[in-house]
Amino acid sequence: AFGVVADIQYADAEDGYDFGGYRRRHYRQSLNLLRDAVEAWAADTPPLAFVLQLGDSIDGLNARRGEAEGALEQVLAVLGRLPVPVHHTWGNHEFYNFSRARLVRTGLNSRPAGAGAGPLAGDCQAYHFSPAAKFRVVVLDAYDLSILGREPDSPRYQESLRLLREKNPNENLNSPAGLKEPRFVEFNGGFSQAQLDWFNEVLKFSDENQEKVVVMGHLPIHPDASDRVCVAWNYEDALSVIHSHQCVVCFLAGHLHDGGYCLDSHGVHHLTLEGVIETPPESNAFGTIYVYEDKMILKGRGRISDRVMHF
Repeated sequence: AFGVVADIQYADAEDGYDFGGYRRRHYRQSLNLLRDAVEAWAADTPPLAFVLQLGDSIDGLNARRGEAEGALEQVLAVLGRLPVPVHHTWGNHEFYNFSRARLVRTGLNSRPAGAGAGPLAGDCQAYHFSPAAKFRVVVLDAYDLSILGREPDSPRYQESLRLLREKNPNENLNSPAGLKEPRFVEFNGGFSQAQLDWFNEVLKFSDENQEKVVVMGHLPIHPDASDRVCVAWNYEDALSVIHSHQCVVCFLAGHLHDGGYCLDSHGVHHLTLEGVIETPPESNAFGTIYVYEDKMILKGRGRISDRVMHF
């Protein structure tokens, strides 16, 4: 069994609204909801093996208020009460607060030294681990291609900016207005070819060893488990790697606070978790996933529905 949670986006601030101005965000309350989640997970039986935190742990608001470090400390302190490892993927809000170079030196860097990191060089935050026989989890870095968190003079930043400008002529690169492919906005990102090649090798290994694989990343990679804006830039490339193997059973994502789900044409479950940040104080948004030989059962809390995912 393992825990799942997405888009906590904590800030020590009064409630506010999203960029559109009509979706309420409970900045301060999100930490209380996380505390409730941690308490519930601690009481779960069978006990959890680990927790997946799907990105956007603190809100971009913290950067503007000079409170990024303190906010992150508070979120990590709550998660630190768990007696099991927490695996983090990085979202756009992490990059509003910290550079990549800084994130690597925080508690949000859950990439193990050595084996699980594989041949990926540099600061790509992709890795994999095997918590049980015949079962593997792959953590993808959906902002490997991105202009967020990178130095403007770096080759990866330049490559990402070129791609973004090619697809998005808007003055505000966060605006999808009028775009044929509205996912090409600054608050999204994508997977480098190096990461996709590495991912392909990991899945090849899992195929050969008859493993079941769960993949997680901040950005959804299937349009039917998202809206047209919130998917990864080159989601088709990630999907085609997954579909060229037998082993992947589920892809977990955050980013879209309404959540989403689909079972794709290759039998892969795509589960996008509802965000804690837009969850009213009397509810919650987290879940526990129980893994069996032929299925996974999601026991959702609050806004997250229960679900049986056969494979």
